Amino acid sequence: MFLDYYTQWKSMMTSGQDLAFWQEFYVKFYQAFIEADRWKQYLEGVGTTLVVTAMALAIGIVLGVLVAMLRTAHDQQRPGHANPLLGVLNTLCTIYTTVIRGTPMMVQLLIMGLVIFASSRNFTAVGALTLGINSGAYVSEIIRGGLMSLDSGQAEASRSLGLGYLDTMRFIVIPQAFKAVLPALSNEFIILLKDTSLITYIGGKELLYAAQGVYGRTYEAMFPLVGTALIYLALVMVLTWLQGKLERRLRASDRR
Repeated sequence: MFLDYYTQWKSMMTSGQDLAFWQEFYVKFYQAFIEADRWKQYLEGVGTTLVVTAMALAIGIVLGVLVAMLRTAHDQQRPGHANPLLGVLNTLCTIYTTVIRGTPMMVQLLIMGLVIFASSRNFTAVGALTLGINSGAYVSEIIRGGLMSLDSGQAEASRSLGLGYLDTMRFIVIPQAFKAVLPALSNEFIILLKDTSLITYIGGKELLYAAQGVYGRTYEAMFPLVGTALIYLALVMVLTWLQGKLERRLRASDRR
């Protein structure tokens, strides 16, 4: 029945006959999401988007934590006891964060996709790597701010009890810093999810790529793009809900 209505009203639109608003809406909605099982393209795009986000998130967290710990260790050295190796690593980390934060994401993607990995056909992996490297620079500054905001006396007390630097960071400093920077980290992860739409420009087949494929065949851009925006909105709302749930759990653990 629904297909019959669609076929009839689409034929009327093609022949130039006027349709009611709801009839035209139905035809455009049907051809954007239902005809030829096009909803599957969006579903595949969502899957790729989530995979890219997870990969980039893992890369960003590892890079961010590593860079933050190196820079914090360098900044917290006692006067007259500077470690030359830490100085070199701190300089490299500073260059990394400055370059990544000072250049547009789109330019970074194009350089990675069209220059550095020009011979690669795995556009999704290239996009995830680029997003992860970009996110790592921002995550490092967020975590470094959290680490530097804690009272240095806690680290000194833990060392006086025999804990090494790594154990001090792992058991004392990082857990407290994580609670302080969780809102900022969550915001960065949401931005990362939305930035996955940029990999379509180097050939990544994520959600926006699916929408472009649909309106390239239907010549109707509004429904695919609005539908894509609503899907991203739903994903962000889920992440926001998870963030709130985690924050409530951490506050409950503090009260206990």
